[in-house]
Amino acid sequence: MIKTNNLKILTFITIFSFLLIGCNGKLPGGDARKNPADPAERVKKNLEEGRGFKLMDLGKKRGGVFEFASSNELWRASLDVIDFMPLASVNYSGGIIITDWYSNEKNQNESIKISIRFLTNDIRSDALDIKVFTRKCEVSLLNCKYLDSDNVLVSELKKEILKKATIYKKQVDSKKTKNNMWNSKPKKD
Repeated sequence: MIKTNNLKILTFITIFSFLLIGCNGKLPGGDARKNPADPAERVKKNLEEGRGFKLMDLGKKRGGVFEFASSNELWRASLDVIDFMPLASVNYSGGIIITDWYSNEKNQNESIKISIRFLTNDIRSDALDIKVFTRKCEVSLLNCKYLDSDNVLVSELKKEILKKATIYKKQVDSKKTKNNMWNSKPKKD
C-alpha cells in the first residue's frame, strides 16, 4: 500500500517536472507589464498579432504576411549586380550576401571577395554596408596578402545596386497602380 502511494507521488512529481521544463520553468500566463489592462485593447493587440479570431471571420480564409526575397528590390538588385561572381553564402533573413573569391582570366594571382550587408529594406545610400576584400598571391595560394576595401569599387557597386533597385521599385509601383481599379480610368467606347 505504501509502495503504491509512493509510486503514485513519484510519478506525479516526474510528470509535473517534465511539464514545467517544457514551459521553460515558467507557468503559462502573460506578462502584465507587456499587455494592456483594458480588455478591448488586449483583444485588438491579439488580433493585430494574429492571435485569436473573430466569429464573423470564421468563413474567411486568413493568410500570413510573407516576405520573399523576390519582393525586395534592393535584394534583387544586389544579386543582379554581382551575378557574375560565385556566391559563398546568401541569407535573406540575416540580410547578407557573401561571394566567393573571384579572379578574372587576366590576373590569376589577384582575386576579390564581396560582402553585402543589408541594414534596411529602404532604397537609400546608407541601406547597404559593402566590403570588398582583395587577395594578392605571389606564386601560390599559400603566400597571399589580404587587403580591405577598395573605396572606388565599393561606391561603384553601391551606386549600381541603388540605381537598379530604383528601377525595380518603379516597375512594381507602376504595376500596382495599373492593377488598382480605383486609380484606373474607365475606357470610353
